[in-house]
Amino acid sequence: MTPRQLQLRLGLGAIMAAAFLTLYAIPTWISSPSNVRNIVLSPLFWPYALAGFTGLAGLGLVLSGVRTPAEDAPVNDPIEDPLAAWMRLLGMALIMVLTMFLLPRLGMVLTSMLVFVATAFLVRTRHPITALVCAVIIPLVLYAFFAHVAGVAIPQGDFLRLP
Repeated sequence: MTPRQLQLRLGLGAIMAAAFLTLYAIPTWISSPSNVRNIVLSPLFWPYALAGFTGLAGLGLVLSGVRTPAEDAPVNDPIEDPLAAWMRLLGMALIMVLTMFLLPRLGMVLTSMLVFVATAFLVRTRHPITALVCAVIIPLVLYAFFAHVAGVAIPQGDFLRLP
């Protein structure tokens, strides 16, 4: 499979998933009370927002795939060292087990930061600085939204209490 084929297939799949969610799944399986005071807190808002983002990502992939020159070079070469793949899988399992133990002690925000960093370096990211910045910013922004806008209690740890 060439990079162009991969992007086109992923993009079309994302567009079809977004259309399914928007046209059938969300109207059929999600209901919302009529007296929701904030649209962001409506049970319908985030599914529609995620379906829209999925559709936009699919459209971006299709446009990027159309602009990519047709190459015959395959995307995925055979793995030279299959043991390394098993070690990464074992590392991911270890990260998940550590998450279970760290979550009640460190809280959701700090644990999410550590898991983000560990996963980024486990998969050998090509952008380590960006991964570190995202590891800090994304959990903090999500905490601020859920704790202060949506009014959802986020589990806090024993060592760090966020306002």
